Amino acid sequence: MTVFAASLRVYEPLAAFEGAERAHWDAYVADGHFLSAHAGVALERAVALHALVARELPEVGDHAHVLEVDGVTLISPWRTAIRSQEALLDFCADLPDLVSEAFAPARMLERAEVELDRWRAEHGTITTHVRTCTWQVPLRWFLLVDPEERVMSLGEPVDPAGAPLGRRTGRELVYRTAMSRARRRVARALAVLRATVGDPSVTEGVEDLGRWLEEFHPRSLVELDYGDLVHLLDDAELTQDESARDMAGAIAHLAKGDGGEAAAAYGRMTARMQALQSVESAN
Repeated sequence: MTVFAASLRVYEPLAAFEGAERAHWDAYVADGHFLSAHAGVALERAVALHALVARELPEVGDHAHVLEVDGVTLISPWRTAIRSQEALLDFCADLPDLVSEAFAPARMLERAEVELDRWRAEHGTITTHVRTCTWQVPLRWFLLVDPEERVMSLGEPVDPAGAPLGRRTGRELVYRTAMSRARRRVARALAVLRATVGDPSVTEGVEDLGRWLEEFHPRSLVELDYGDLVHLLDDAELTQDESARDMAGAIAHLAKGDGGEAAAAYGRMTARMQALQSVESAN
């Protein structure tokens, strides 16, 4: 939950939820006080920073991102606590106890395990609607979207007193697609990769992505959002970032047996993400 992170979200129709949870989201949407995606990420970031300083798990409340598409209300629950607990346990899993204690006391890890077990017992799964990645967009995410689904805005300048230098309101790079299309695309890409690459280190991540999509309502919507990464790119870089087109080209060339063109397209995507990642370690 650092400043510069991309998000992959699934928005489900309200009909996908049942019982008390459906009643909660009905009331939440009717209230109309939900935050935009960018405002929600900013709130999560502030809460995460406080939790880091206090050495405790973040507490945000039961919020969701909300979209209206063709008269249908779609929501993507944040599940901040669950995502934070999973991330913390994964991070500390392979660390020696002495090193782990420097990041999170044992009591925090124990609480995270208890909360995840409780959630799993109540819901049967700990699948969350949001995946995030800092300092880059995972290349496999582009398998889910089409170049024509790209929405890009350069935004408007922000009052220097009101925001960090270089930020603009309304600046974004987002792809949105129907769940049915996303599933077909990842299945098609996986078939090509298995036939041409066959490297488990490549296909396992795509398989995991496909399994994740299967957890949701078939009439859901998938959103790939560059989030605050757009502020690391100048106008030309943002305008020229056609990573979804490069991914589609790479898969098409692989299917035709043209490994050279596929490698060139993949190289362009990799170069973009490496440029973003380099900012993390820049002085």
